[in-house]
Amino acid sequence: MRKSIRRLRRLFCFPAHRHITMIALLSFTVLFVSDIAKAHSPRLQPYSSWKNEWPHHPEATQYKPSVACGYPGGGPTATIDAGVVLGTTTSLPAATATVNKFLGIPFAKSPPERFSPPESPGKFNEPINATSWSPACIQQFVYPKVSQEFVEYVFNNPAPAESEDCLYLNVYAPSTPAPADGRSVMFWIYGGSLQFGNAGQHAYDGSWFASYEDVIVVTANYRTNVFGFPSSPEIPITQRNLGFLDQRFALDWVQRNIAAFGGSPEKVTIFGESAGAFSVDALLTSYPAGSKPPFRGAICESGQYSYRANPFTSQLPSWEKLSQALGCPGSYSSDLACVRAANATTIKNIIDEQIIEFNPEPDNVTLVSDPAQRRLNGDIAHIPVLGGTNAQEGRVFTVGTNASTILQEFLPNQTALQDYILAAYPIGSPGIANSWDQAAQIFTDYIFQCACAAWANATASVGIPAWRYYFNASFYNEQAYPQLGVYHSSEIELLVFGTYYTNGNSTTQEYALSNTMMGAWARFAKNPMGGPGWNQVGTGTASDVLVGAYIEEAGGQYMAPNGSILTGAWDLGVLGQRGDVMGGGVTVIEQYEVDYRCGLWLPIYAAIQALSDPSV
Repeated sequence: MRKSIRRLRRLFCFPAHRHITMIALLSFTVLFVSDIAKAHSPRLQPYSSWKNEWPHHPEATQYKPSVACGYPGGGPTATIDAGVVLGTTTSLPAATATVNKFLGIPFAKSPPERFSPPESPGKFNEPINATSWSPACIQQFVYPKVSQEFVEYVFNNPAPAESEDCLYLNVYAPSTPAPADGRSVMFWIYGGSLQFGNAGQHAYDGSWFASYEDVIVVTANYRTNVFGFPSSPEIPITQRNLGFLDQRFALDWVQRNIAAFGGSPEKVTIFGESAGAFSVDALLTSYPAGSKPPFRGAICESGQYSYRANPFTSQLPSWEKLSQALGCPGSYSSDLACVRAANATTIKNIIDEQIIEFNPEPDNVTLVSDPAQRRLNGDIAHIPVLGGTNAQEGRVFTVGTNASTILQEFLPNQTALQDYILAAYPIGSPGIANSWDQAAQIFTDYIFQCACAAWANATASVGIPAWRYYFNASFYNEQAYPQLGVYHSSEIELLVFGTYYTNGNSTTQEYALSNTMMGAWARFAKNPMGGPGWNQVGTGTASDVLVGAYIEEAGGQYMAPNGSILTGAWDLGVLGQRGDVMGGGVTVIEQYEVDYRCGLWLPIYAAIQALSDPSV
């Protein structure tokens, strides 16, 4: 069972790198990197050297899309640069407008050439029927079966068809006329440890969000695992992170075409969860200061890239293992043609059963090698951000294990440091009643919460507007496994997309908190500089401290349950009543209330950055 859980953890810790070796020792001894390492370290390419490698379409300045209208069959149509797409309309209870849905629009050549960057789809010969979701890109899940079945039950249910022909996107737009300057657009990047995921998953249906908040939602597929991140030495390093190139190609499509659906290309907010949040932060840190990205706001849910819990490792061994398993002749350094010619299902079965993982590599184009340093230097695009974590992220990764096992995996053979950390998480302390609670809180803090705190504080320190949330609400009727609590990804279907409505057993608390959370996300998307409705990180004062589902209460004070008056620099928005797992609204507290152990982990993040980038 422990081996199965270990593999499950490795799958979800975005992206899934190998175990940390000697990080504990390095966290206390690595203060400087030698001048020799600095002299020979790979340097970040200047923006001017790589900007032209990004998807670029000369016709973008010439083409003017036409706004969606009806076609003879009764559904909506939109004319984009490639041709006409035919959609469908859906009505939702208590919604302000029906929603036009355009599903499965190709944004790149279908199918893409295996292990190659996306290409333009060209013109349609006839209107495209965009009324159903496309297949998912080929996904990878862990073996043995017990782990695979659990993962798929929670995150891939119902299972979609899979295909290499998968570069399609979905647009959800209110059917009412858009304002003259266009609606705000929210571009979703799904999670899945960069090993699996699907823009057509029911949980990511943007209909509710679009209808209730009057925004346009776009979800796009991107390639994952070896199909998205092949590490063949025959592929140029700037063309290996195909999944990230797919995301950027889809964002480029939005810039050229979203006006056809009533959206504004100047009002795009990117948002993602887990590996999707990792992708969002990879985008943020790859744009230097002074540049103009194809988005104006960014939301990171349960993930970021700048402060990692694992160092980068070479991906070449994974390619070598796959090549050998396929029986390719000769050296793995010259077998790209052989792997390209192999059956896709055969490749999928091999990487599943042999647990061969493929992850992105720093190329200083799609993935910079020094994100934390660039963020601290302010050398990233000054885009307002909203980020946060769930209160019990780690519970889904620590079922059936204990803190000692977790720490031995994170910090192998570092007994003294393991004991030091355990002492900071004693059983019997608030929120830690047993060994599972202890393991889960350590996992939550190290992998998610403290990394997010470092990310948010570093962002605010250089004058980039940053807001932070803390999701603390669980509902028994939505538990994927007994006692998971506020587990990793539990906010998505329940609250962000509002798709929990369809399960037929939602509660009044779910309804209230969903309204609050969708409203906060949409408020940020409509005015990123204004934020979601509470204080910016680093600027909190005794001001607006309580935001309800429909009303805001101000007054500069917060009355504690015992009647005392609290004051302070409140800048962390708690979704779900403070200290409770039920209820709606946002309560704003000081970050320290949940971050007080984070000082324990910050030196380790710094050591990992030093390992990953010798220039640090």
